[in-house]
Amino acid sequence: MKRLYLLLAIVMLIATLETNAQKIYHTNGGEIILSGADVSYSGMSINSNLRFTAFFHTQHFLNLDLGNNIGLMTGLGIRNMGFITEDLMQNIGFLDIDNTHPDFGKSVKLKRRSYSAGFPIALKLGSFSKHFFLFGGYEWEWMFHYKQKLFIDDEKIKEKEWTSDRVNTWVPSVFGGIQFPQGFRLKFRYYMNDFLNSDFTGTDFNEYAVDYSQFESTGIWTISLAFFLNKDKVPSILGTGKGGGESVIKEL
Repeated sequence: MKRLYLLLAIVMLIATLETNAQKIYHTNGGEIILSGADVSYSGMSINSNLRFTAFFHTQHFLNLDLGNNIGLMTGLGIRNMGFITEDLMQNIGFLDIDNTHPDFGKSVKLKRRSYSAGFPIALKLGSFSKHFFLFGGYEWEWMFHYKQKLFIDDEKIKEKEWTSDRVNTWVPSVFGGIQFPQGFRLKFRYYMNDFLNSDFTGTDFNEYAVDYSQFESTGIWTISLAFFLNKDKVPSILGTGKGGGESVIKEL
């Protein structure tokens, strides 16, 4: 909670700089995200697959350029985050799965994800007139809608809930990236807390007993791809017609 207060204080500080900023503008967009996870359960590493997702991701940023070479940005983002594990049934995190259980020895896949609302704060350094700069910052994400799917042979079982106890409510991350003059933007993000809530015990899929404290790690990292569009050059795409105007960032 102290970190959240610190983040809010930084956002308020940025707001006070608006009168000194040479350029203030808003950007909107989405992300294509490739993510991976380090998942271990009861001393054993669980196979985790790379996860590719483009839906549903949306972001809105307030940019404050304090010149051509230094700037700040903050805003709000909605992101679909999670991880995929694939292993034998008895290895994937369920309790009481022994050789007498009908699913023992079966290969299964488990997809876990949560929609999050993120509140970033970042510093930009570079040449904004040339659309070339580095950026890096810190973000708090609130996990507000959780969903998980279990695949056993041809059977799929799923469950979902709002503000689930299965995941940590607030997950901080650090991120950094580069914006290239040609328009491409690459961003790397590392989540500083585990995705799953280690205090959760109960039943998954109305059948399998679980104790998430036995997960030693459920950390996630991501790489996202973005693209920069200048509406002066693509008025037909943005529907603005000819003429001037601010540039916008569309993250694809």
